[in-house]
Amino acid sequence: MKFDRMPIDRRRFIAMATGAAGATATAPQVRAASAAPAPTAASLDAAHFGLRPGHPDDQSRALQRAIDEAARSRTPLALPPGVYRVGQINLAPGTCLAGARGATILALTQGPSLLAGVAADHVTLSGLVLDGGGLPQPKDRGLVHLESCRAVKIADCEIAHAGGNGLVGVQVAGEVSDTTFRDCAEAALHVLDAAGLLIARNRIAGAGNNGIQVWRSAAGDDGTMVVDNRIEDVDARAGGSGQNGNAINVFRAANVIVRGNRIRNCAFSAVRGNAASNLHIEGNSASDTREVALYAEFGFEGAVIANNSVDGAAIGVSVTNFNEGGRLAVVQGNLIRNLLPVRPPGTDPGDAAGVGISVEADTAVTGNVVENALAAGIMLGWGRYLRDVAVTGNVVRRADVGIGVSVAPGAGTALIADNVISETLRGAIVGMERSRAVTADLAKAGAERYAHITLAGNRVR
Repeated sequence: MKFDRMPIDRRRFIAMATGAAGATATAPQVRAASAAPAPTAASLDAAHFGLRPGHPDDQSRALQRAIDEAARSRTPLALPPGVYRVGQINLAPGTCLAGARGATILALTQGPSLLAGVAADHVTLSGLVLDGGGLPQPKDRGLVHLESCRAVKIADCEIAHAGGNGLVGVQVAGEVSDTTFRDCAEAALHVLDAAGLLIARNRIAGAGNNGIQVWRSAAGDDGTMVVDNRIEDVDARAGGSGQNGNAINVFRAANVIVRGNRIRNCAFSAVRGNAASNLHIEGNSASDTREVALYAEFGFEGAVIANNSVDGAAIGVSVTNFNEGGRLAVVQGNLIRNLLPVRPPGTDPGDAAGVGISVEADTAVTGNVVENALAAGIMLGWGRYLRDVAVTGNVVRRADVGIGVSVAPGAGTALIADNVISETLRGAIVGMERSRAVTADLAKAGAERYAHITLAGNRVR
């Protein structure tokens, strides 16, 4: 199995070098926590299979026997608090493994994964700390690795110190919820070709390259829902110009919903959709993202980017790559402020840091508020790549250019109406040829020279 690399748009931003201090894996410690799950007539006690918490030896064989018997009888297996040194554990269909939340620790000793299942439907993991100890893993594996599994439920767990990916799910359906991912060397959670997956209310604290990856091997319907997660401190240790460093990365997956997530401190984007059609990015809060905060790029058709807040980014929202077929979007009701000051005031808004919203084709930009954009509050088009854009009812305050619009040969239709624009240095509405301002303030005079632009009802202060 190989994860394909996604294409990256390099023309619109200045790549920023980011340091990535590697987290040092520590030996797992038993935490003070709730009592162990009490074995009942409806569950099996792991101790009956010879498992001993805190034993210094590898207990993989004993745990495998216990899991196999529990799965065969469709009975939950209860693991008391303590550290169990294990590796290469196979999850059979129907496995239900339960620990004492925060106190039952499975520590990796060997193998590409700690727990793995193939065609293992109805796997349930709860109340477990799964610790990779920083041991190296193959690039395409996860500390927990599931393939072709349906009705999976992973809840109230902690996945920590993975030497590669924390959790990998290939053709998986089910739910990953209320789980903490800490200090994963690659992605915290990678899903490929999902078949109806809910990723909800998890916490990601430290990921080497991406937080959550929702990918497909070929463009198509996916429908994964990524909702109400908290994602912080995502690096881009493998480098690149955008394929790494994102809190949520959606690649080729259509009809994905990204909603209500709190995202902070990412080397690149908070949410990055690449060739991801009908992507919904709604109601997220993002701060301290050092490239485009909310991104729809390359060959997508359809994106809704609505009611998000962005505080601190190089670009707030970018809907781009009409040259690659990227088109059709609604950008509505977003609050975007404090775009990164990487360029002195008064210089040309260019490859683009310091832009609030940038769009190209078949897009409505309405009801947004942009404040403190060093380069431009809103940018329409890139050279001739502009078609059928309506910019209405927005508020832009404190920017070098309020609204920049392409006047390059071949640029298409743009409607700019009923916006409120104040405190701009170079002009409220300015004609652009790519990164270069080529007109005076069109809100004052000269707009009639450009038949593809309609201006009406804008208020400038």
